[in-house]
Amino acid sequence: MAPGRGAGAAGAERRIAPVRALDLVLEPGGWPEAEPHRGEIEAHFAARRAANPALWNGALLLLRRHALVDGVFSGAFRQTDFAAFLWWREAMEWRDLGLVNAFALAAIEGADGAFVLGVMGPTTAVPGQTYFPGGTPDLSDVADGGRVDLDGQAMRELAEETGLQPRDVARDEGFVALFDGPRIAFMRRLVFAATGAELAGRIRGFLAAEREPELEDVLVVRDERDITPRVVPFAAAYIRARWAAGRR
Repeated sequence: MAPGRGAGAAGAERRIAPVRALDLVLEPGGWPEAEPHRGEIEAHFAARRAANPALWNGALLLLRRHALVDGVFSGAFRQTDFAAFLWWREAMEWRDLGLVNAFALAAIEGADGAFVLGVMGPTTAVPGQTYFPGGTPDLSDVADGGRVDLDGQAMRELAEETGLQPRDVARDEGFVALFDGPRIAFMRRLVFAATGAELAGRIRGFLAAEREPELEDVLVVRDERDITPRVVPFAAAYIRARWAAGRR
């Protein structure tokens, strides 16, 4: 599922912080701030689904509370559904309703320093939007004991969306947290032995063989000229931060 589109909340500053460990759980309680609007939520989703019948209302997880202390990001997710998330994002324009959209992305980086992003397909909620593989966590990302496994989520989304496998990763640099208004993007830097162009070729071959791929194409970003208007701001911010830090 798509993590979101467009800029963050008006005036919000994006910042990036290193993360050495994640300590995330699922807690009960749902989304009490959204439930009084359930009629609006259902009407909004019905209209969106009429325009795009491929949309479906599955369960997903949004972050209720969190803290980042000494590089350890801890927090608790609540369960809601995609219809409520879509309503919050589109009709309410990310108004503060007690939850945050926190998600993991596989930040694909080639051996030549090029980044490879996915272009969302026409059956998704954000066609044409361009960012790294990943999305908002769901119940399949909840492990034993109620732990929310964003490490596993990033690698699962990598394989499902691109066909690339964990064994293809030459260097796993772990996460940074990118704070972007109502979103927290956990960017997992994955460096491959192949170049960006070679990775793009492999992914396009995988997409061509898929019956209903989530991505319609990939975008290779080598320099500022490759950051198109469809690259979501938090992905562009991450790439520029990597350039500023130096490619090493």
